[in-house]
Amino acid sequence: MMNINKLLLATTLLTQIVSCSKKENTPSVAQAMPVEVAAPIQREVTLTREYPGYLDADASVAIVGRVNGTLESKNYNAGSRVKRGDLLFVIDPTMYRNAVTQAEAALKTAIANLEYAQNNYERMKQAMLGDAISRIELIQAETNVTTCEAQVSNARAALSTAKKNLEYCYVRAPQAGLISLSNYPTGSYIAGATSPVHLATLYKDDIMYAYFNVTDNQWLRQQQRSDVVGKEEYITFTLGEDRYFTRRAKMDYLSPDVQLSTGTLRVRAELKNSDGFLKPGSYISVVLPYENVPDALLVNDASIGTDQLGNFLYIVNDSNIIQYRHITTGNLVDDTLRIVREGLSPGERYVTKAILKVRNGMRIEPIYKK
Repeated sequence: MMNINKLLLATTLLTQIVSCSKKENTPSVAQAMPVEVAAPIQREVTLTREYPGYLDADASVAIVGRVNGTLESKNYNAGSRVKRGDLLFVIDPTMYRNAVTQAEAALKTAIANLEYAQNNYERMKQAMLGDAISRIELIQAETNVTTCEAQVSNARAALSTAKKNLEYCYVRAPQAGLISLSNYPTGSYIAGATSPVHLATLYKDDIMYAYFNVTDNQWLRQQQRSDVVGKEEYITFTLGEDRYFTRRAKMDYLSPDVQLSTGTLRVRAELKNSDGFLKPGSYISVVLPYENVPDALLVNDASIGTDQLGNFLYIVNDSNIIQYRHITTGNLVDDTLRIVREGLSPGERYVTKAILKVRNGMRIEPIYKK
């Protein structure tokens, strides 16, 4: 009886040992890794291309001195905005004021001489009727009138010149705009009578122009877009580091010929600058639309991998299995999205993050992020 009990106990122990051994050797079921996925965005996209360019003012007017003299005063702050007719510079007017006084006196003398000559001529004509004077004396009187008339004309011209020179002593703004630094300090001698002297530059900046070059093929593609031909364009340009501004512009000039050396066309776009923010000479980057893609497929650019075959995405099928797929990409849109031209359908899902942790054939637990 004792042997039977020992046998039963040994059998029980052996069964427990075998059972534990099976539990230890049985593999556990692998848990699917949670991975963020998304469907591609499908919408209309306008493709653009950037061109380097620069801004220039509507007009840049040279403020010049046209007379000789000492620069007495400068009546503006450099870089400030001036109005039409504002007094900018004063060149010593003493000499030119005296010249006006002398010219006025000369004109009065010439007029008095003319009046005397005309009166004398009338008396001579009356005397000629009574044969009191000779024909020669009458002719001399008539000639004297003509000479005096010429002297009056010369005197008036001299007075006009003197007044104009005096006016040139007071240099005024021909139009509203921004004024530059003066090229001459106060007290300098200005010799502008022979050749005008450049004193400063006035920029009419209420309207600005953006100049840039576009390739002939690119321009042809842009003109094929019926939605923008003849309409105002939005051009986007950058000023400074990480500062972006969008202004409405209308392209108002296209060069009539293509430059053979570069294969480009010169383009100009007009910009409103009523706030005076834009400055002439600023370098810009112009964004010009050239193609519309009505149903573009967009994915996160960071979700696209690259290998020796090119670009690829990890596609998630209906069974939540990862599939490696090569794709053909297009332009970057809104800085974060990339157009997929081939290799992806609108209803499919792709891995958006952790693309280095997944592999082809791997089962995942999809997580959808809004």
